[in-house]
Amino acid sequence: MTVKETKLKGCFILEPTVFEDSRGYFFESFNQNTFNGLIGENINFIQDNESLSVRGTLRGLHYQNGVYSQAKLVRVIKGSILDIAVDIRKDSSTFGEHVSLELSEDNKTQLFIPRGFAHGFRVLSDTAIFSYKCDNFYNKDSEGGIIYNDKDLNIDWKLNKEELVISEKDLKLPPFDKAIF
Repeated sequence: MTVKETKLKGCFILEPTVFEDSRGYFFESFNQNTFNGLIGENINFIQDNESLSVRGTLRGLHYQNGVYSQAKLVRVIKGSILDIAVDIRKDSSTFGEHVSLELSEDNKTQLFIPRGFAHGFRVLSDTAIFSYKCDNFYNKDSEGGIIYNDKDLNIDWKLNKEELVISEKDLKLPPFDKAIF
């Protein structure tokens, strides 16, 4: 497995070593010791989540505040998505900056998003199965979000407006300058 830190400190792209032959493929998608060694931290994931979404679905931008903030290791099992991580750590030199990365069943790339980040994704394929590990349990009272089309963040979702599938809840999220971190 290779790992590259993004321009956002603590946010890493992980590319597995994939073994392919006439039967198909095999790769180790997660190994606690290898993962912690590669990112230089001791992260203990305690919950796995999975979602199925149709083309154009946009989920995000979401985060958890305070003691319930979450680090995530995200990947796509089927299909492809555009994944976005936004640094919302007020004391960070990259506060308000984001990274954008295509994750797919073909590239098998994963993204590690540390605590203190907002996260979202948009489905590029007909459907996508998205999986992620969390190092903390979800707490409804600690959830926060930022509207996907915030003018200050200026995220290119590679979005055709006619394809947009987004929840009412996500459409009501505040802009970046009004979000509570």
